[in-house]
Amino acid sequence: MKKRALISVYDKKGIGDLGAFLIDSGWEILSTGGTAAYLREKKLPITEVSAITEFPECLDGRLKTLHPAIHGGLLAKRGDASHLETLKKLGYAPIDLVCINFYPFFEKVKNGLSEQEIIEFIDIGGPALLRSSAKNYQDVLALTDPEDYKTVIERLKTGNLSLEFRKALAAKVFELTAAYDAAIARYLLDEAYSAYMPLSVKKVSSLRYGENIHQSAALYFHTDKTGALSSMVQLAGKGLSYNNVRDIDLAWKAVCAFGLSADGTPPQGEKNVARFLPDLPKPPPVSCVAVKHTTPCGIALGNTLVEAYQKTYLCDPISIFGGIVACNVPIDPESAEKLSELFLEIIIAPDFDEEALKVFKTRKDLRIMKASAAPREKHEYISIDGGLLVQDRDQTLIEKWEVVTQAQPEPMDVQDMIFGMRAVTYVKSNAIVVVQKQAALGIGAGETNRLWAAELALNRATRAVGAAAQTGSGDGKPARVLASDAFFPFPDVIEVAAASGIKTIVQPGGSQKDRFLIEICDKLGVAMVFTGARHFKH
Repeated sequence: MKKRALISVYDKKGIGDLGAFLIDSGWEILSTGGTAAYLREKKLPITEVSAITEFPECLDGRLKTLHPAIHGGLLAKRGDASHLETLKKLGYAPIDLVCINFYPFFEKVKNGLSEQEIIEFIDIGGPALLRSSAKNYQDVLALTDPEDYKTVIERLKTGNLSLEFRKALAAKVFELTAAYDAAIARYLLDEAYSAYMPLSVKKVSSLRYGENIHQSAALYFHTDKTGALSSMVQLAGKGLSYNNVRDIDLAWKAVCAFGLSADGTPPQGEKNVARFLPDLPKPPPVSCVAVKHTTPCGIALGNTLVEAYQKTYLCDPISIFGGIVACNVPIDPESAEKLSELFLEIIIAPDFDEEALKVFKTRKDLRIMKASAAPREKHEYISIDGGLLVQDRDQTLIEKWEVVTQAQPEPMDVQDMIFGMRAVTYVKSNAIVVVQKQAALGIGAGETNRLWAAELALNRATRAVGAAAQTGSGDGKPARVLASDAFFPFPDVIEVAAASGIKTIVQPGGSQKDRFLIEICDKLGVAMVFTGARHFKH
């Protein structure tokens, strides 16, 4: 009996060669619509599916292949006599190969089409055909990836169609249909935390290794959504590692929290800030963040990128070495020269001047990432053994602005307080950031004891003040503002902060000892503000 193949594809890549080989090898090709027309243009004889089903395509092409003459030919077990007898009685014949790819829902759902337009790109017949053929992979070749066509042709030539190979093709089918259905479910769902978590992601690259050399790793992006990282373009440098990707993610999220000029996304919590502090002056327009081991080691604002970067560098001149720098404005040649004075792994910016790129490209290993979009993901996913933790992103910043002490913050300190709260959002808890003139002078991150985090931040701030005075970029005065990601359980942080010259503290509040801590601030002449919003980052 002549073997039969059913071919119906949206993406015509390589299909002419596959069809020609099958016809030359004595196969019959069943097809529909545009695919049939395309193969006829290639001078290949085609049998219309409607001739097999004896039923015309209808409902604007929605109904073509959902028929027992087709699915019976796919699902019948060749080694089961009763199955073959049933086919014979019904007048149906087996189908031995199915080649299908879907309407481009992945691509179309990203394009802002109307709901009705999007729904028309939900493929029904294609997934059904593939699922039937993949279930019966012992007898049917299920093809969906154009990259597999040449391999299948070669294996058909040699007869090397092992069960292992057939099973691998079937697995790719169910992998694709699962991602396809998940993307559709995500589009239709209007629930933050649905009963099932439909994730549709596709591997874009294998990474050199994971967090450590003995660990393997790969990078996946959503099929149905474009995010900040999937929008980035690497302009120069060697490939990215697992740690690089995580650092890039943190650096770009942090720099965008202070205002992004690339696509106009407002700073983190801007509406709430405006609600409680309507007269707050606009901060400097340029933001710069340095990251090492997924936590910032410098954050600053400036009127120019050179100014913002110099302030970022002064926070921790040692840790920034070999780190990542992100900024929210295009990089000009002057800034490129300044950034090139230090060994950096990665530089991220919305754009790069041609002359700036020439400067950077003299360092062959330096990765240059062009970022065109602010972070868009509404949720964060953390793998745990046996499942996922899911939460919405921390974007609130402040819930209130309550001055709880006798001392009032100086007007010049309020901007630094808001800056500090944005900064601690991206610093690992326990997090303390000491701020001066829209720059982090000291960052205490990831400590199990809040006092230790404060001591680290204050000591680093003292060194940064001294270094700035020596270079003439500072006046030698101690920082005035300290920000904490969570409340203080004890007065120790307040006491060491006051001893270091801190005049204003901003923190969420909510401790059982808040009243006592307020009294300590009043005795020390320190102003303190409660924001009502905690910013733990584990």
